[in-house]
This record gives sequence, C-alpha cells and structure tokens, in this order.
Amino acid sequence: MNIVVLDGYGLNPGDLSWERLHKLGNAKIYDRTSKEEIIDRIGDAEIVLTNKTPISAETMDKTNIKYIGVLATGYNVVDIEAAKERGIIVTNVPAYSTASVAQMVFAHILEICHHVAHHDKSVKEGKWQNCPDFCYWEKPLIELDGKVMGIIGYGRIGQAVSKVAQAFGMKVLAYSPRRKKELENENMRYVELDELFAQSDIISLHAPLFESTRNIINKESISKMKKSVIIINTSRGPLVNEQDLADALNSGRIYAAGVDVVSEEPIKADNPLLNAKNIFITPHIAWAPKEARVRLMNIAMENIEAYIKGNPMNVVSK
Repeated sequence: MNIVVLDGYGLNPGDLSWERLHKLGNAKIYDRTSKEEIIDRIGDAEIVLTNKTPISAETMDKTNIKYIGVLATGYNVVDIEAAKERGIIVTNVPAYSTASVAQMVFAHILEICHHVAHHDKSVKEGKWQNCPDFCYWEKPLIELDGKVMGIIGYGRIGQAVSKVAQAFGMKVLAYSPRRKKELENENMRYVELDELFAQSDIISLHAPLFESTRNIINKESISKMKKSVIIINTSRGPLVNEQDLADALNSGRIYAAGVDVVSEEPIKADNPLLNAKNIFITPHIAWAPKEARVRLMNIAMENIEAYIKGNPMNVVSK
C-alpha cells in the first residue's frame, strides 16, 4: 500500500520517528509540498497525510486517494464535501494538544501581566545593578486573582483553560452554543456574548471557525469591552478582525493582546498586528511541544491502522 506524507516537517522536524508509518506500507515523506507538486507527489498513493497542504476536489479526481489523514484537529484544508461525494475517508486528530494550548494561553497572559522578557533584558543591561532601590518595575504588573476570564468556545481546550484560570483565583464566564450545566460552579457560569464582553478582564478565544464566529472580535464587540481588557487568540486567526484589533490597541481602547494565530499564515509583512502596541505574537506554536506532537503522531498512526482494518475512527467525512 502506497502512503504519502505531503508536509511532514511541521509534525516531525527530526525529533520524532516515522518508523510506525513505514511498517504500514510503502511510505514517501516530504517535508513540504507546493500546490503545483501535490498531484505528482500523491501519484498512485491510496493513503495521503497532510497538515496544511490543501486537498481539493480536482486533486481527488486526478489521483487514486482512498484515505486522507489530516495531521491536525482542524480539517478545512480538505474539501470535505468532495471527499464525501467520492467516498474518500477523511480523519483528523482530536484532543492531542489540549494541555499545550491551555499552557500557551497563560504563557501569553503571564507575559502581559508581568513583562518577564522586558525585565530580564533590563536586568542584563545593568539597570538593577545601578538601581537606588532594591527593586523596580518599568511596566504595570497585574495580579490575576479575582479577575474575570471570558472564554469563547467551551470545548476541551476552553474547559482546560478554565481550570487553570480558576486555579489562579479567577472567575470564568463561558460562551458556548452547547451548554453543559454540570460544568458550572461558583466560579464558572455560562453567559451570553454581550455579558462576556462587558464583564471580562481577559477574553480567550477557543471557538471553531464558522461564518458565525468569523471576526467575532471586531470594532463593535471591542466597543462593549473594558478598556483594560486583554484578548488572547490561540484558536483560529480569522476569529479576529485584525485591523480592528490593531486600531483598538494603538488607540488605547483595549490594554493588550496575545495571539498565536493570524488570518494568513505565515504572517504577511502588511499584517496590521505587527505594528500594533502591546501585542505579543507567537508563530502558531501552541500545539507544538514534543509531548503533544508525540500524541498527534500516535493518534494519526492509529487512524491509519483502523482504516486498514476496515474500522476507521476519527472520521470527519461522514
């Protein structure tokens, strides 16, 4: 059985092993594949693995694909409707990065609240040595205890973020179309968006990208927020209208933001967030700790093994 990995470098830049995949068939692994190379590289492969390389209806028609394994949770790189029509199985890898993403949310929050990198740099530049006092701080320091965190999207990751927030002594307001009342407690309750926008000191995005959630953070929603609010996005770039967010940061309408995702990746030189004030941008790495990538690799291999046995799992093309 011929297997092709179109863009394996993101998952495995060299610190993991493809051995398990090679045992499943004749596997060719490419670090990256351009749009022009997709069809030739797939060739007669029955199983195709992709992370961000798109698989279109045209690609399906010009190849012998029977199975597409997406090396991620999101699967919008595949034309799912076309796959359904052609009987092609498409699987994803759910829940592998829950802990890692929750950790990144608070990496951004703690950097904004304590400016660790800035103060480390100032100490190494000699400012503490020459300080007339035993300590100093050059930017505002913020305590999380007693603050309100608004979480938009309350699935696995949103719930993991909520647990960390509550451990810091925060109150949580959650918005989700599907509510599990059993998750509510004295420190967490579901609310509508307007209340979340108005009451939150920090807003963290964990919603999937649908037309109903696209640009959920925009000029209008920002106008309902506190001027001291911090916005964190580790979910999908297009959940945020980036020009509106940049304008709000630059005008002081909101305090700060931290993002791990942007609307077009890699980030473009003209992205307005690059020149915005008090924003921290990381290059879509919340999912990427080795522990999370090991889980991703294992689940992806289990998906293929289940498909070969005739009992596919984690199917998104039903």
